[in-house]
Amino acid sequence: MEENIVPAVTYGLRDRTFLITGGSRGLGFAVARLLTTEGAAVALCGRDSDRLARAAAELSENGARVITGAVDVLAQDELEEFTDRAGRELGGLDGLVANVGGKRGGGLLESTRQDWQETWELNGGHAVRAVRAGLPHLRSGGSVVLVSSISGWKPRFPAQYGAAKSAEIYLAGALCQELAPRRIRVNTVSPGSILLPGKSWDRLRLRDPETYAAYAGRNPSGRLLNAEEVARVIAFLLSPASGAVNGAHIPVDGGQPQAGLGPTPGTEFA
Repeated sequence: MEENIVPAVTYGLRDRTFLITGGSRGLGFAVARLLTTEGAAVALCGRDSDRLARAAAELSENGARVITGAVDVLAQDELEEFTDRAGRELGGLDGLVANVGGKRGGGLLESTRQDWQETWELNGGHAVRAVRAGLPHLRSGGSVVLVSSISGWKPRFPAQYGAAKSAEIYLAGALCQELAPRRIRVNTVSPGSILLPGKSWDRLRLRDPETYAAYAGRNPSGRLLNAEEVARVIAFLLSPASGAVNGAHIPVDGGQPQAGLGPTPGTEFA
């Protein structure tokens, strides 16, 4: 894995409370780990109960308070019920990270109407529902971060995923105005390609290091991102230090020139 040098930074999040969707692994877990290291309490949801239990056990090792819930964001009311429960058990929320995302189907002719609907629900739809359900619990001065993607502003096949991610960027810009009277900020972070343990880029790195290096080298930084680099930007947006940042779209991609670094659009490495 690429070297990750973590600077000595404190975000002023001790005793604060946050909800992270898709928080049991990958980027969501990296955010949760950083927040709990700062002394915050977190509520995490994901589909896999066992994975959630492992995540909670690891985060609790240093005394952090962790609430979990098995949630399928495509299922009716599961996300809303968990968000409401988390807000009540934590005594309110200082921030919310809408991190769940994904896509269904392939190209325009190969994808179905259901593929497009589910892709929207996994991304923009779930973000809307999480913010709406969290609103009664979000404290004045709270912060919402929507995790979009480089695909949301640098178009690439398949269209349904990029369109849904683009909607999240617009959503943050609109909601920041609507929620401003409540003193709640809403911003978007758009990561580029991330090297995650066990995922497709990591499998390629282990199986074919030369090919992996060639693709990763297409990024001006000469490598892929790691989840902690994106998590630090999200933590900043959740912190009081970013109090004047509202409605912003912040790419965290190392200057990545296109949404996919793989050989062709739509490959597992894109």
